[in-house]
Amino acid sequence: MNISALQKARAAYQPKLPQGLRGNVEIKEGEPTQSVDNQEEIKELFPNTYGMPLVEFIPTDTKKEYAPINIGVILSGGQAPGGHNVICGLFDELKKQKPNNKLYGFLMGPGGLVDHQYLEITSEVVEEYRNTGGFDMIGSGRTKLETEDQFESGLKIINELDIKAVVIIGGDDSNTNACMLAEYYAAKNTGVSVIGCPKTIDGDLKNEQIETSFGFDTACKTYSELIGNIQRDANSARKYWHFIKLMGRSASHIALECALQTHANITIISEEVEAKNQTLDDIVSYIANIVAKRAADGNNFGTVLIPEGLIEFVPAIKRLIAELNDLLSTEKAQTETANLSNEDTFAWVKKNISAENLKTLENLPEAVAMQLALERDPHGNVQVSLIETEKLLSEMVGKKLAAWKTEGKFAGKFAAQHHFFGYEGRCAAPSNYDADYCYALGTSAAQLVANGKTGYMAIVKNTTAPAAEWIAGGVPITMMMNMERRNGKMKPVIRKALVCLDGAPFKTFVANRDDWAVNTHYFYPGPIQYWGPTEVCDPCTKTLALEQSK
Repeated sequence: MNISALQKARAAYQPKLPQGLRGNVEIKEGEPTQSVDNQEEIKELFPNTYGMPLVEFIPTDTKKEYAPINIGVILSGGQAPGGHNVICGLFDELKKQKPNNKLYGFLMGPGGLVDHQYLEITSEVVEEYRNTGGFDMIGSGRTKLETEDQFESGLKIINELDIKAVVIIGGDDSNTNACMLAEYYAAKNTGVSVIGCPKTIDGDLKNEQIETSFGFDTACKTYSELIGNIQRDANSARKYWHFIKLMGRSASHIALECALQTHANITIISEEVEAKNQTLDDIVSYIANIVAKRAADGNNFGTVLIPEGLIEFVPAIKRLIAELNDLLSTEKAQTETANLSNEDTFAWVKKNISAENLKTLENLPEAVAMQLALERDPHGNVQVSLIETEKLLSEMVGKKLAAWKTEGKFAGKFAAQHHFFGYEGRCAAPSNYDADYCYALGTSAAQLVANGKTGYMAIVKNTTAPAAEWIAGGVPITMMMNMERRNGKMKPVIRKALVCLDGAPFKTFVANRDDWAVNTHYFYPGPIQYWGPTEVCDPCTKTLALEQSK
């Protein structure tokens, strides 16, 4: 592999570990747990992995003798900075326990387990990927693990390689799959444990036990650098409004964090749109009013941050999507549209939905309406990243301002530029925070395996403190689960964490947004720093700092 000077120097960085993971480790168990909701249903579905206690790793003077063990690891779902460091932490701890232990990486996600595609991860492999971004060590994929045939196929290669545990590094859907796999293997007494790790740049895999998902810190810092650069350009040229869509399929954590880091003029928070029952026109009017106010001061420029999943949170559109999801998952829909073109399928959809939702569908631009009605990802979700919400909003704002100009209500200029920051942040070289956090997660996962745990997610808490004071352990995945409707059926899933409108991050944003809207108070965070003062190189996100400052 050809490596840059930065990558070469970065490989020498030794991630910082919590005190509880540095030497000899013992496990401390808490009280039994229960799921966040639907306790009876979740308990019935996961009888072998439900109700287990929280666990914490603490230092001890007693040296533990570990049994020999091989582990398989899977990267699942979209990329997030730090994934390689999870594998590095897992590898180092595994070899520390027994030098002859082996780590196998299943290639291109869960499909590699099912199809028996793998490689042995050796020290030579690991050394090339320490503190790097991306998932290219073994690749990732979105294959859902949910059928008995898949579980049995995976078990065959697991037994052939004498693997005693599988670590799945992924988001809420991937860790739901991990929980199902853990339950299946426990029910069959296979002796194979399954451990998860919390990954997603979206930031929506968090709760009382998981402070943040890995990759969120690096991605937000990467996007905020780009936004800061654009704001400096806007403040220099003073002639464009930049509409910037940011990744975050189901929550606005990235948009909120980037707003706190950059002080953009306008940031739309999807959860607030839903709570206030706002329409698309309400959002457009809000943006247009700020454009007009800034224009009155001679400022015909600005920045607008838009969450990727905004369209799903507009109540009328959310109701439309819910009906479309149910309709398209039916046997009737799959049979009657199997051989139809997109245009004919769209016509079929319009004939089969309610009058109220048909009206909402027909009021949308045709391209957006067809995307809502036709496009789905492997989990049955609308592919919101394909919907150009930034262009939709700027066009609607432009039309409203043009109407105001004819009425004498707007005398400024309005010209828009469009951006979508998504892939730019998913594989960035991890910040010191994510490099340390992920390495600790991998080490924790290896300890969970060594202590005979299954159906757990590795966790690291107290991460606003210096790394030595972080607290590592594990949380039963069932503790985070509830029942939700997916593809027309109720299914057990990990509950997503949306932006809390009563939380300190959102309240801090609200306290400042009117000032940031009209006045130019741009903040330029600059690129991620890897060497230098701690306050420059190691800080966590604004979101996490505010959430933990209670």
